Amino acid sequence: MSERVFVAGVGMIPFSTPSKSESYDVMGAKAARAALADAGLDYSKIEQAYVGYVYGDSTSGQTALYQLGRTGIPVINVNNNCSTGSTALYLARQAVASGAIECALVLGFEQMQRGALHSMWEDRPNAMQAFLNRSDQLQGPTDAPFAAALFGGAGAHYLEKYDAPATLLADIAVKSRSHAANNPNAVFRTPLTVEEVMNAPTIFGPLTRLMCCPPTCGAAAAVLCTEEFARKHGLDTSVAIAGQAMTTDTELSFTSDAMALVGYGMSQTAAGMAYRQAGVGPEDINVVELHDCFTANELISYESLGLTPEGSAEKFIRDGNNTYGGQVVVNPSGGLMSKGHPLGATGLAQCTELVGQLRGTAGPRQVDGARLALQHNIGLGGAAVVTIYEKVN
Repeated sequence: MSERVFVAGVGMIPFSTPSKSESYDVMGAKAARAALADAGLDYSKIEQAYVGYVYGDSTSGQTALYQLGRTGIPVINVNNNCSTGSTALYLARQAVASGAIECALVLGFEQMQRGALHSMWEDRPNAMQAFLNRSDQLQGPTDAPFAAALFGGAGAHYLEKYDAPATLLADIAVKSRSHAANNPNAVFRTPLTVEEVMNAPTIFGPLTRLMCCPPTCGAAAAVLCTEEFARKHGLDTSVAIAGQAMTTDTELSFTSDAMALVGYGMSQTAAGMAYRQAGVGPEDINVVELHDCFTANELISYESLGLTPEGSAEKFIRDGNNTYGGQVVVNPSGGLMSKGHPLGATGLAQCTELVGQLRGTAGPRQVDGARLALQHNIGLGGAAVVTIYEKVN
């Protein structure tokens, strides 16, 4: 039998640029304490912990959590590129749903360095090599940062395929900044104009610097539990995970187009599975936190997640259906573009935002009447995790 899994507590610290960041262990401990405090639960009650980070030594999760206590519980360290936080959430949810445990802590953190993402190991096979080879086949070799080339290529393909203007990518950046203005945890909160975004330095293809998320540091956490555990300890049962799916690449990622190469198919499949588990459709979703590491990925994700039919993202944006007053509010937190993207923390920060939305505690970012929320987190290499949350009472 599968136990229903509730999100009893969430917490995060304000994200920051690398020059202003605390060390990963300090950030991680703060976020974990925040989630436990939000749940009203002592760390001694946690049965397992899942800790996500990309850039760090093995057992960094223990280093962060030992500041809360050395209780002897299993601490599982997780690394799955940009989907790391949601992968840790996926594992913890499975453990609770299976009945193996009643309560888990999920923590994600990242202490990043300045500059574009790059491989840390030059003496062994590059885990991204197959993606880089396919990118070279599709658009030719480039000296641009690899992530910008991959996602910029996907954006360029979409714009060409549907004869859409590059200003769509700027419109998304402007929307995200307008949302972030109301988020004290976001790194970049100053409003932007389309002209500012378009006139920023070009990074690759249609992407300018203001269409790319910057390297940031931070931490976020969540407490998951069964209903029985929540009742026993007086925890919040207002938000439950209604559906969740994780997928990896198929051969189509490497034999189709530039959008497939960055996870369009993975996201589409994971979303379909999560919708079916939850018994809902994309038209039922009120609020979304999706993986906008580049505005190009937000553009194609509108369609891969089924929020609008394929080829209709331009109208979706022009009609204001991705923001307040429209069909669905996308990235009320400001998204990765504005809130920041500390790789291991991103999925848990998305979770934190959506739980607040369903609780009705999001303040000026609150989406009226939010009852169903979707979280979308992808990592090249590759993995996609889609989680659907529901307001229970």
